[in-house]
Amino acid sequence: QVELVESGGGLVPAGGSLRLSCAVSGRAFSNTAIGWFRQAPGKEREFAAHITRTSGVAYYADSVKGRFTCSRDNAKSTVYLQMNFLKPEDTAVYYCASFRGYGAVRIETTYDYWGQGTQVTVSS
Repeated sequence: QVELVESGGGLVPAGGSLRLSCAVSGRAFSNTAIGWFRQAPGKEREFAAHITRTSGVAYYADSVKGRFTCSRDNAKSTVYLQMNFLKPEDTAVYYCASFRGYGAVRIETTYDYWGQGTQVTVSS
């Protein structure tokens, strides 16, 4: 069983920053790629970012590219999502998930375990 726990959400004014954390246990962290998804009220969950397991290369949705940065600390079994220049449309519950190891990184079904989510609210 793999457990992922997100933290770091909160209320921030537009233009502000937040750093989300995703702590992973139950699987060799260095062998696990992690994705970040978000779900805004009344909308479907969407891909935000993905970081590979070994090289730590990150991929981003166009909507967050240039503002969000995904990184990982293998010693702490934690992945981070640094979010800068936040906009009201970034308001959502943010989830991290473990990648199965195959398939398109932007698709939900290619992830097997999910965290409970953390709320991010950006005020205008």
